[in-house]
Amino acid sequence: MLGKKRRRKLSSVPEAVTATKRMNLCAAVNDALRITLKKDDSSIVFGEDVAFGGVFRCTSELREQFGRNRVFNTPLSEQGIVGFAIGYAAMNCTAVAEIQFADYIYPAFDQIVNEAAKYRYRSGGMFNVGGLTIRAPCGAVGHGGHYHSQSPEAYFCHTPGLKVVMPRDPIRAKGLLLSSIRDPNPVIFFEPKILYRSVVAEVPVEDYTIPLETAEVVRPGKDVTLIGWGAQVNVLMETAQLAEAKGVSCEVIDLVSLLPWDAETVVESVKRTGKAIVSHEAPITNGFGAEVAATIQEHCFYNLEAPVRRICGFDTPFPLVHEKYYLPNKWRCVEAVFDLVAA
Repeated sequence: MLGKKRRRKLSSVPEAVTATKRMNLCAAVNDALRITLKKDDSSIVFGEDVAFGGVFRCTSELREQFGRNRVFNTPLSEQGIVGFAIGYAAMNCTAVAEIQFADYIYPAFDQIVNEAAKYRYRSGGMFNVGGLTIRAPCGAVGHGGHYHSQSPEAYFCHTPGLKVVMPRDPIRAKGLLLSSIRDPNPVIFFEPKILYRSVVAEVPVEDYTIPLETAEVVRPGKDVTLIGWGAQVNVLMETAQLAEAKGVSCEVIDLVSLLPWDAETVVESVKRTGKAIVSHEAPITNGFGAEVAATIQEHCFYNLEAPVRRICGFDTPFPLVHEKYYLPNKWRCVEAVFDLVAA
């Protein structure tokens, strides 16, 4: 997991950008799918209501451009969607399946962890489903309640053979989705739905990819390391700004990929700062933050000046009217920062 020390990667727009277009995250996803369908004749995009643009409109106008045989609706059966996707990808084709909400990915759990993840391994490398990408909107949205707000990434991070990715903004959404689709492994691509229209950026219009498995140091700092992914990275950026006003310098790291994840970048940062906070929306018990915290403890034990803190969702079903109390917002995170500094 930890190899030779490399230069810290600071976030940036992909190099050699010739032109950009202002896009929200929804449009960036749509653009990545359009490029895939245009360049890869074997690629298909499908899921519940996908032909009509999907509930979030991420697939709008794709059927009109590429036809009903390549962009189409499926029955309301997540197990069927993923089962079909595995079969199609097994024929050396590109399948991009949408699960309408990540909360409803569980009926397909057996197909994902027992079939897709093991396909190459159980055949001794003779067969694979590397052309499979599963898109799933995840996380809080402000009014989703307990069936439309969950963050199930940790369930899949326990499964060798999969890759798990979650972008924080439109630039990363497009580049990481294209990387996921072209990766020779099945990938689950979680899209924080609260960001679909709330975050806008100048996104390169051409085809580009962003490496998976490499974390980004979004903001350098020297006192505390803040670690997150997806929408929570933006919360941690706000936390860092609040802390800076009180003279505390926070380094913010976006993991980008959760399986596999870039432990080296995290460990290098924590060895310098001596303090770490991991934050995610999912419940704290057995959340992916526990893996990050354990790795920090193992590799940074003699550098830590205080225990690693996890600021996460609570161990309850995701609440509707109490969502604002459940979420690990900037106030909970900055309080943890000051507690660590005072320790």
